[in-house]
Amino acid sequence: MQDAEIAREQLPAHTLRVAGVVDDSIVDGPGLRFSVFVQGCPHHCPGCHNPQTHPFEGGTIMTVEELLGRFTGNPLLRGVTFSGGEPFCQPGPLAELGRLVHEAGGDVYCYTGYTYEQLLQNPDPDVHALLGETDVLVDGPFLLEQRDLTLTFRGSANQRLIDVKESQRQGRAVELRLDE
Repeated sequence: MQDAEIAREQLPAHTLRVAGVVDDSIVDGPGLRFSVFVQGCPHHCPGCHNPQTHPFEGGTIMTVEELLGRFTGNPLLRGVTFSGGEPFCQPGPLAELGRLVHEAGGDVYCYTGYTYEQLLQNPDPDVHALLGETDVLVDGPFLLEQRDLTLTFRGSANQRLIDVKESQRQGRAVELRLDE
C-alpha cells in the first residue's frame, strides 16, 4: 500500500481524494444512497468498471464536512456507500465520515478489494476504525472470470456481503445472504 501511504501524506486532515459522488444511487446498497467513489486503487482488477479511479493522483479534494452536508441535505437517503478506487487507502477520513453518518441516522456500506480477513490483519488503526464504522462490507477483488450480474450488490461470485457488527461479535466473517 505504498502508493496509498504517499497519497494520504499529501492530503490535509479531514479531506479525501474523491473520483466522484452519486447523490442518489439505488445500486450501491439498499435504499436510496449517497455513494462516494474515492480516487486511488492498488488492485487494478481486470474488467473493473471504475478504472479511472486507479491512479492515486487526480480526482477532487473534498472535506468530510462537505460530503456529510450532501448526505444530510437529502432526508430521503438511507445511508452512504464508500466505493472506488479503494476506500481502505483513505481509511481515516472515511471512518470519520462513517461516524458522522451514523450519528445522523444513516448506515454505511463499503466496497473493498481486500478480504475482511486481510483488513483484520492490517496494523493501521485507521483501517480498524473504518471497519468499525462499516455496517456491511462488500469484500474481495472483482474477478472477471467469476462475473455474475445476478448477484445483489456484487460484481463477481467471490465477493461477500459481510455483516461487520455480527462478524465482530462472533469473531469470524458472517455473510448476509440476500440472494437466497
